[in-house]
Amino acid sequence: MRPATKHALPPAGDICRLSAVDLADAIKRQQLSVREVVTAFLDRIDAVNPLVNAIVSLRDPADILREADRADAHLAHAGHAGPLFGLPIAIKDLAQTKGLRTSFGSPIFADFVPQEDDFFVERIRKAGAIIIGKTNVPEFGLGSNTYNTVFGPTLNAFDPALTAGGSSGGAAVALALDMVPVADGSDFGGSLRNPAAYNNVYGFRPSQGLVPAGPELDVFHAQMGVEGPMGRSVRDMALLLDEQAGYDPRAPLSHHKQDCFLQGLQTPTAGGRIAWFGDLGGHLPVEPGIPRLCEAALGRFAEASFQTEALVPDVDFEALWQAFVTLRQASSGCALKAHYDDPMKRSLLKPEAVWEVEQAAQLTAPQIHAATVRRSSWHKTLLSLFDRFDLIALPTAQVFPFDVSTPWPREVAGRAMDSYHRWMQVSALATLGGCPAVNVPAGFDGRGRSMGMQLIGRPRGDMAVLRAAAAYETTLPWQAGA
Repeated sequence: MRPATKHALPPAGDICRLSAVDLADAIKRQQLSVREVVTAFLDRIDAVNPLVNAIVSLRDPADILREADRADAHLAHAGHAGPLFGLPIAIKDLAQTKGLRTSFGSPIFADFVPQEDDFFVERIRKAGAIIIGKTNVPEFGLGSNTYNTVFGPTLNAFDPALTAGGSSGGAAVALALDMVPVADGSDFGGSLRNPAAYNNVYGFRPSQGLVPAGPELDVFHAQMGVEGPMGRSVRDMALLLDEQAGYDPRAPLSHHKQDCFLQGLQTPTAGGRIAWFGDLGGHLPVEPGIPRLCEAALGRFAEASFQTEALVPDVDFEALWQAFVTLRQASSGCALKAHYDDPMKRSLLKPEAVWEVEQAAQLTAPQIHAATVRRSSWHKTLLSLFDRFDLIALPTAQVFPFDVSTPWPREVAGRAMDSYHRWMQVSALATLGGCPAVNVPAGFDGRGRSMGMQLIGRPRGDMAVLRAAAAYETTLPWQAGA
């Protein structure tokens, strides 16, 4: 269990085990100096990161400590302290960080140093966080296994022989092993949810448009990938989401946030109804043991006044998956085409990236339109379901963490996988609906492999999803990351 509250601060060696919320509070009250906090996390990274390779492009510790000293001096002179003031944070390596190497996990960008921040990174800096480095990702975020030829693989927090998941694998492992107090991630096909499940932490995919994306070449089309928070607790995620979220005119599909998420968690959920989709009536191949863990997790919701009903909506899930694949190719595949068109760069692309580009090149306008119509139909189905239910629940992944040397599972429960991401089909439902979805830890199997369950809420119902996750968190016999 993770000790400590703001009233009983731990010894210096246990600083890294404090929640992000309590750390931020202790810094503002000057119960802990920023230098003490940053030093503790740098020592933890030095001791643990070489074993798992979660944090990459770490800044010079001397430079980080000088920034911490400036923060302490600012606070000593009664300077303003933002909500993340003094917290050391490592940014996912798919997001641009001004003056700090951003590789996207690709050898094409191995030495790329951006001249601007992504929009949410700007906000994290403005809130007072100290950016210390990056967290590892798969090449261009493709695939739920974090490895690349620039930095190598990130290893699971509980078993170094297994994958950390992805694409926010470095962030999840860094959190689980107390190398950072809170982390950002991004999610297209489960990249905030899957690694959280594989490393026993929380990962929240916000509603479409809540966190502005950018800078982007195409500010109107890219709708399915979102940025969001990860944490060892729901409160920690809410702390970061409050800074990430909100309208930015440079991101025209973004919108104003209607809630203060951390404050909103002080109002407990009144319970409600959960629709358990399970394996979609046998449509999804799921590794044995996962349904049992998730159904046991569902049972805990009774303590929080939620009722659960098994349900499989009358939907052509295969056609829905093919719509997801088409729309992903139309965005991700087209975005990678400039690299593919350069023979030198093409030779540096992983096979999955080449596949996305080549499949995208075969798409027609009618195919893309049909996919958007299918997606719109799914949105209508979801709205109907949310008239009856407050949440939809499914396993977060269809397989437990697998051997890290395996790029992706070729077979699940006896069924062949026809693409590098088919085994993560369970993640597409929230993505296509533009819905908020959170991974909550469900526990471990007999081999010590971690699994999670995703809770999906109505579009823009982010606060309700976080409240439900917080209610579930109180029922756990353990604390996430422990």
